[in-house]
Amino acid sequence: MSQKSARAQRSNVVRTQRAASLKPFYYGLGVVALIGIALIIRTAQHSDASRPSIANVSLTPVKAQGHLLGNPNAPVQILEFADFECPHCAEFATITEPDVRKRIIDAGLASYRYFDFPLEHFTNSVPASNAAACAGDQNKFWEMHDRLFQGQPDWSGESNPKGVFETYAKALGLDVSAWDACYDSQKHIPEINANRDEGLRRHVESTPTFVIGTKQIPGAIPYDMFKAYVDTAAMEAMKNGTQSSGDSATGKAASAKP
Repeated sequence: MSQKSARAQRSNVVRTQRAASLKPFYYGLGVVALIGIALIIRTAQHSDASRPSIANVSLTPVKAQGHLLGNPNAPVQILEFADFECPHCAEFATITEPDVRKRIIDAGLASYRYFDFPLEHFTNSVPASNAAACAGDQNKFWEMHDRLFQGQPDWSGESNPKGVFETYAKALGLDVSAWDACYDSQKHIPEINANRDEGLRRHVESTPTFVIGTKQIPGAIPYDMFKAYVDTAAMEAMKNGTQSSGDSATGKAASAKP
């Protein structure tokens, strides 16, 4: 055998031995990859199971009704399209809305109707709407509404906010077992979808957006501006001899100019 052939044979033997020695490494790497993929799938499934989804659509169409506060026969109807996880909505709900309720709603000048408008870039908007709707089954929607906005930093962005919502349910004196069953069943998701779809139909593009009489106003406007819109709507209703209702959640309001 020539020296060249001998060297080639030794080289083949070394390559064969090296490949054989690496087989356990490749097998182990493959096992680790499979375990990692399985963990990712399991985590995703668990996350999806714990968070209600806006994609759950009822086969039976649901009419958007929102959540009413005040006298439905008041001369002016106010509609709000909002997201519980939206910081600007929380700003309005905690700073301006108390005055709106006391000086406008409680005074009988207008009624107020909240419509869920969950935005896709917030992870817990739908779960929060679900929590509030389930509190509404026990006539505590607005109490839960207030808790959610006041405590927004405690649950916003959490992987599973239900525990925080449940503490609110207990603090509000709800039947927690009934609330819990409602929350897990997601029975109000079709209504949340319908509220959102009503906003889309009205070309709502941001939250909060208000419909006051015939005007549609985006943004967390201050109380004085809010009251000016209500006064204008009331004068229009008096002039026309009708209730200024924002088309009673069935039509499209005009863009607002104070």
